[in-house]
Amino acid sequence: MNEEIKILFVDDEQNVLNAINRIFIDEDYTIVTATSGQEGLEHLKEDTFQIVVSDYRMPGLNGIQFLREVYNNWPETVRIVLSGYADVATIVEALNEGQIYKFIPKPWNDNDLKITISNALERYFLYKKNMELTKELSKKNEDLEKLNIQLNKLLEEKSANLEFRSKIVDTYQNILDAIPVGIVGIDSTNMIALCNSSWTAIMGKGWCCLGETVDNFLKEEEIYFIEKVRREKTAKKKAVICGIPGTLSGSLMKRDNDQEGVILAFDREDDLT
Repeated sequence: MNEEIKILFVDDEQNVLNAINRIFIDEDYTIVTATSGQEGLEHLKEDTFQIVVSDYRMPGLNGIQFLREVYNNWPETVRIVLSGYADVATIVEALNEGQIYKFIPKPWNDNDLKITISNALERYFLYKKNMELTKELSKKNEDLEKLNIQLNKLLEEKSANLEFRSKIVDTYQNILDAIPVGIVGIDSTNMIALCNSSWTAIMGKGWCCLGETVDNFLKEEEIYFIEKVRREKTAKKKAVICGIPGTLSGSLMKRDNDQEGVILAFDREDDLT
């Protein structure tokens, strides 16, 4: 761990504090002492402590009152009571009022005290890590909520755009259907990409050729005509399609992405025009 370990011991007896300093003289801890609860609070305002160990009986602020202040202002700090006055009522009060991690009776065992401090440090860093993860999770949840709002807005815009495009397509198809000439669009793979109602009528009532290839309904000479349009860009000839005489015209169309298509227009010359 990179964080400097600082432990605050509060006791109104100087000899107790001296003994504490001797116990931890070889440990990699910074030990800070105070002889009153008020002095302990001043230290806490000026520095960060992972652990606070306090006596119970002290003039002014007693140990429980002091640790309650520590809990209210520095809740991440682990709080321990070290006291020779340890009846059941005192222990319960300490646990309830100051959210105490442990109550250690005087006289203490040096090794037990060291183990308790070590365990308290583990508790501190676990608590700190949990707080960091909680904060990180909260931030990610906020970011996710913002992203969801942006996504919903984008979807609404896309939906509105698609609806607008759908209306354009419908309008475009209505215009095609209003033209009294059979019109069919053929892509680079010879598949039918568009047609109007006049072309559908020529092919047969109720028959839709979208998605079909021209091989399924045009004769070889019309297919050759399509290839001629691809080579010469425009072409025109007399033709009979599905038994209907008329004039077949073709134009080559190019898009920005270099895709090519052929538009055929068939102006029928029978009595049904």
